[in-house]
Amino acid sequence: QVQLVESGGGLVQPGGSLRLSCATSLSTLEYYSIGWFRQAPGKEREGVSCISGSDGSTSNADSVKGRFTISRDGAKSTIYLQMNSLKPEDTAVYYCAARLSFRKCVLSLKEYTNWGQGTQVNVSS
Repeated sequence: QVQLVESGGGLVQPGGSLRLSCATSLSTLEYYSIGWFRQAPGKEREGVSCISGSDGSTSNADSVKGRFTISRDGAKSTIYLQMNSLKPEDTAVYYCAARLSFRKCVLSLKEYTNWGQGTQVNVSS
């Protein structure tokens, strides 16, 4: 069972930045796609960004392109989500999730089998 623990959430003003971390129990990230998802109050959970295990390629939702960057540190088995130019509509609980796969990552919730508990991000003045 893969364990994932998110951290780094908090309160930030519009236009500000946060970096989320997803610490995993994986010995190697090469065999897993890792995705970041978010769920705002009253809304469905949606895909934000993901990174492929095989080649480190990434995919981002249109709503965050140019603002959010996903990256990974293999030595620490940790995935990061750098969030810049934050907007109030980015307010949500952010989750990371893992999927055993050698293919390019996808932002489909149903493909991911292991989930963290989430970290709250609030963007407000």
